[in-house]
Amino acid sequence: MFNTEETIAFDILFEAVSEAVIVVDRTQTIKVVNSSTEEMFGYEEGELINKPLEILIPKKYKEHHSAHFNSFLGSQQKRQMGHGRDLYAAHKNGNVFPIEVGLNPFQIQGEHYIMALVIDTSLRKHQELEILELNTKLENKVRERTRSLSDTVNKLEKMNQQLDEENKKRVEAENKVKIALKKERELNELKTKFLSLVSHEFKTPLSGILTSSMLISKYKLTEQQEKREKHLSIINSKVHYLNNILNDFLSIEKLEKGEIKYNISDFDIQRALKEAVNGASLLLKPGQEIIYPKDEVYSLLHQDEKILELTLSNLLSNAVKYSPENSTIHITIKQDDEKTTFNVIDEGFGIPEKDQKNIFRRYFRAENVLLNQGTGIGLNIVKSHLTNLGGTITFKSKEKIGSTFTITIPNKADL
Repeated sequence: MFNTEETIAFDILFEAVSEAVIVVDRTQTIKVVNSSTEEMFGYEEGELINKPLEILIPKKYKEHHSAHFNSFLGSQQKRQMGHGRDLYAAHKNGNVFPIEVGLNPFQIQGEHYIMALVIDTSLRKHQELEILELNTKLENKVRERTRSLSDTVNKLEKMNQQLDEENKKRVEAENKVKIALKKERELNELKTKFLSLVSHEFKTPLSGILTSSMLISKYKLTEQQEKREKHLSIINSKVHYLNNILNDFLSIEKLEKGEIKYNISDFDIQRALKEAVNGASLLLKPGQEIIYPKDEVYSLLHQDEKILELTLSNLLSNAVKYSPENSTIHITIKQDDEKTTFNVIDEGFGIPEKDQKNIFRRYFRAENVLLNQGTGIGLNIVKSHLTNLGGTITFKSKEKIGSTFTITIPNKADL
């Protein structure tokens, strides 16, 4: 119980506060209120003193109020206004209105009290509802405008799609024309290159054949037999070279038309290898030698024997052509259960690094061998055949040191 001096002090202090001030003891009995409290809750002066706090609490919230009060009293901690749950108070006339409450525990002469600062938030809640209603109306308008705008955008998108499709068709038509013109130009270039190539590559061997034929006719004596054999060997070599060129041209035509029919069978590697070596031996320069595993035994390949022979012949003839006299060409073979790998190693000119990316392109020839005979189509053909048969061809090369070409083919073709 407050004494007279304390009551006067509280009255002076509380009346200076614009919020409702309520002081209760630990039994939730109202001990002090200010005039703002009486005005807010509709009570006469002094009518709330010594009344239970529950008269200010709506009926639906009374059940849990005591538990919350005791919990707060036990914690003895301040709680600022606006923190925690939404709170409601009961007017004397029974009306319920929203409030915010700040709670402050304190002690006087060993007695525990709680001072509550109460703000009526009815006006603010009403304003919030008005704002919410206005926002809802605004959102509805925005939604309607958005829907209308969306319909307009959809129409524009459809129009744009139609325009895009028309532009796409026009671009496709232009591209087709460009591709056709490009192919026509490429074809004309290939025709020109082909005619120049044929003219050059056939002219030199044919001149050699003609010269050797004329010289043979002059060597009639028995002691001139060695000279006759020399020129017969030249003729044989030139004819073999021309035959290979013609076979290459025929292969290109068949590959482009998809008319290649592979003859898959079981065969001995040594047989195909010896055929390729024998053909390349006709082209050997003085002092050149081909070293290969002659006596090794390998499992039979289930592949196209002629294609393997063609591939090895092409690599060997290149190795002979682009290697100097008195050099050695090595062939190595490795075989496992799934594949067979051939390496053709020469000591030749090597391929310049900047030309290596184009070495399998048709008609391409490295700049350091342009003066040597060659069509630039052999490696392109070999690569196409190996790809069709599930194989690969790669190489390593260093200029003025030599090249190593590696062929890998499956032991069993899957066609």
